Amino acid sequence: MKLLKALDRASSLPEVVATVRGHLAGFGIEVVIAGLLPAPSAMRAFDRSFVVMENVPHAWQRRYIDRHYAMHDPIVAETLHRRQGFGWRDEDVGLASSAPAARIMAEAAEVGLRDGYTVPLTTIEGELGGMSFVGSHLEIAPEHRGMLTLVASYAFGQALLVRSQGSDRPVVLSPRERETLQWAAEGKTDWEIGEIMGISEHGVDSHLRCVRAKLGTRNRAQV
Repeated sequence: MKLLKALDRASSLPEVVATVRGHLAGFGIEVVIAGLLPAPSAMRAFDRSFVVMENVPHAWQRRYIDRHYAMHDPIVAETLHRRQGFGWRDEDVGLASSAPAARIMAEAAEVGLRDGYTVPLTTIEGELGGMSFVGSHLEIAPEHRGMLTLVASYAFGQALLVRSQGSDRPVVLSPRERETLQWAAEGKTDWEIGEIMGISEHGVDSHLRCVRAKLGTRNRAQV
């Protein structure tokens, strides 16, 4: 398949996204979203570091992370409880399972994320994740779902590979981020760090979130 060969040549996350979009545009796919998922009980910890690749509007990305939408996102819930791909319009998919879920999907629709096909995925390390092909209106026949599952698995693997290789550019942390990281490395709690640095626990958490995003890590231990 030409798409798989093109993915092999992709050397950056934007290139992986562009390759998938370019080859699947005929299905109405405009947006590609892929990420790893924590356990449901830890979903509040979902942040930018869990996102493997995406090309969603920046404002939506910020709103989704800042408001912890992953905790109530019905697509996330369906992804964690399924083994096979599903269309957002499938009869057994409940996008309005709760008021928060309905609100999230309504807000997503406002930025063009109205229809999608999502494939649950598992890494070789056993981490759960998924990839969604999204657009205003998708035209995906039942016989094409298997192909999309293959593409999702291949693209997800390539994206993880590209991300693990990192960038040649050095990571630059601000002085406050470095100080926060140093205290965290010594085992200080957010409250203790805040007392030392004269900032709130929220400020400490904000610094550490920025550090995680810059380093491409998902939790405090990895940082």
